[in-house]
Order: sequence, then structure tokens, then C-alpha cells
Amino acid sequence: MSEQQQAVFGIQKIYLKDMSLEIPNAPQVFLERETPHVDIKIHNEARPLEPQGLFEVVLTVTVTAKLKEKTVFLVEAAQAGIFEIRNILQQDLDAVLGIVCPNTLLPYAREAVASTVTRAGFPPVVLQHMSFETIYQQRLQQMQQPQAGASPAN
Repeated sequence: MSEQQQAVFGIQKIYLKDMSLEIPNAPQVFLERETPHVDIKIHNEARPLEPQGLFEVVLTVTVTAKLKEKTVFLVEAAQAGIFEIRNILQQDLDAVLGIVCPNTLLPYAREAVASTVTRAGFPPVVLQHMSFETIYQQRLQQMQQPQAGASPAN
């Protein structure tokens, strides 16, 4: 009789994998009085590592601030973590990688972005809380919908 193994989730390492800052129109942008439009994009990806049961998850945040067509600043932070995840079903693994891991990384990405923008001479950009569960559920629904116009293969 085999015993069911207990699920394992652990954080092995959290690190800033990549960070970039561009202020292409400095110093003129510091003389502007208007408030720039800020656009934030967040992307999450995961990949398995060796030994088996380890995964790297990278949460990439891109913040672009513009005044009309002029870029005020562009910040991109790739906050990463190595997670140990063992003894769970595949659908549960996908949820952990798409929800739990990004939720763990978001506060670190938030600090990296706010700190970098402040050090660049601008008011901090504070990333708001995100529902990675909602994003994950939407992605699942999109994957389950049949593609429009797809025809069966002959």
C-alpha cells in the first residue's frame, strides 16, 4: 500500500532578475508641469528547473509614463523567485505557478519599481494589488473556448 505524499511548497530564493530605467528626454522632462499618463503592464511566466520540483517564476512589470507622445520614463522590473513545488496534481501546479507565486513576488516588484522611479527623480509609482486568481481564471476560460473559424483537420 503506498502512502500519499504530502504537498510541498517552499520559497528557495527571491531575486531581481532584471531592472532597467530609461529617461530619454531628460533633463527637459523635469521642467514639465503636467502630470504624465502612466501605463502599467504585468506579465508572469514560469519554467521548470533541475532538479525536478523546482520552478523559476518571473513577474515582469513595465511602467511607461508619457506626456502626449513624449516618454517621461520607462521602468521594467523582472522580479523572480525559485520555488519548490512537489506532490501536487498538474492542474493544481498550474494554479500555484499562476496565482500563488506571482502573489508572493508582487510586493518585491512593487518596492523595486517604486524605489527606482523615486531614485530617478519622480514621485513613486505604487503598484496596486492584483487578483492573479482572476487573471488565471480568465486565461483558463480563453483556453477552453474553441477557436473561432477553426476547421477540423482532414
